[in-house]
Amino acid sequence: MKYDYLIVGAGLFGAIFAYEATKKGKKCLVVEKRSHIGGNIYTENIENINVHKYGAHIFHTSNRKVWDYINQFAEFNRYTNSPVARYKNELYNMPFNMNTFNKLWGVITPDEAKTKIEQEKKEAGITEPQNLEEQAISLVGKTIYEKLVKGYTEKQWGKKATELPSFIIKRLPVRFIYDNNYFNDDYQGIPIGGYTQIIEKMLDGIEVRLNIDFLEYRKELENIADKIIYTGQIDKYYDYCFGELEYRSLRFETEVLDKDNYQGNAVVNYTEYEVPYTRIIEHKHFEKIKNREKTIITREYPDKWDKIKEPYYPVNDEKNNQLYEKYKKLANQNNKVIFCGRLGEYKYYDMDKVIDRALESVNEIC
Repeated sequence: MKYDYLIVGAGLFGAIFAYEATKKGKKCLVVEKRSHIGGNIYTENIENINVHKYGAHIFHTSNRKVWDYINQFAEFNRYTNSPVARYKNELYNMPFNMNTFNKLWGVITPDEAKTKIEQEKKEAGITEPQNLEEQAISLVGKTIYEKLVKGYTEKQWGKKATELPSFIIKRLPVRFIYDNNYFNDDYQGIPIGGYTQIIEKMLDGIEVRLNIDFLEYRKELENIADKIIYTGQIDKYYDYCFGELEYRSLRFETEVLDKDNYQGNAVVNYTEYEVPYTRIIEHKHFEKIKNREKTIITREYPDKWDKIKEPYYPVNDEKNNQLYEKYKKLANQNNKVIFCGRLGEYKYYDMDKVIDRALESVNEIC
């Protein structure tokens, strides 16, 4: 065998595994079907602005070990995620907090806000929610649901809220404080200079081959390493023998504008159903880029997934989870290929969870 590990995918998981395995004296080859490393956290510098090519990626964690680990590779700023929600011509702070409630109802104190929400929940009279709409109203009342949840959720899932199962929303974060910080984590920020540099440093000195689809060159590749770390779709690896797992996809429209500032915030969510995109990202605000002549925005459209589109979000309902278990059982019989990451494990991971899982996997496997 020429390599100890063939790592399929040059995203965050694959790069960490390659970096850590190499430190342990293992020889690794990384193959990536895209024309660049970085996976979905890839950032491209355009007009001196680091553009998040596959949607906004805001690093946040309460795991000090993970925070210290990622800070080896980049300096992080103290970006605080404070998205704004736009419903028609009304603007609201997210997550739902006292600023939101004051704008909705004119309430001032937490007790007034709690009373208003409880009143709406009581008026709805929902004791056993039968769908997502009923579940959301039973949690936060009708006003918040209709203005800030309904349209956004229906766009995201491509279905009416009354057709979606209630378990999708187990809870809706409601904060009775004047705080627009979306995350509760201890550590939060954006790497100064973008995410791509992190992956470049991890893969420095490691053989990487871009524009290589492993499944297309399977016969040539699968026998050149003792083990394969596979971060692609588990169902696709097995040629969908049990059927296709479901995903939601995304489509991005990016535009360079000849102005200093388009929307005044990095992320603005559009919560009404009639606006086809879910949010607009203005990339320069992630790093406070001082480019006074240009700004770059990206409109993000939820999209129905098919085999030629990028899978972003696993649809972890009961049907798909049962299907995944069939693939997992098949994979457990394969001593050579180890399925990892969001697509390999059919599970949505935030970036900090990817890091933790990758480090854990290296220790288990190497």
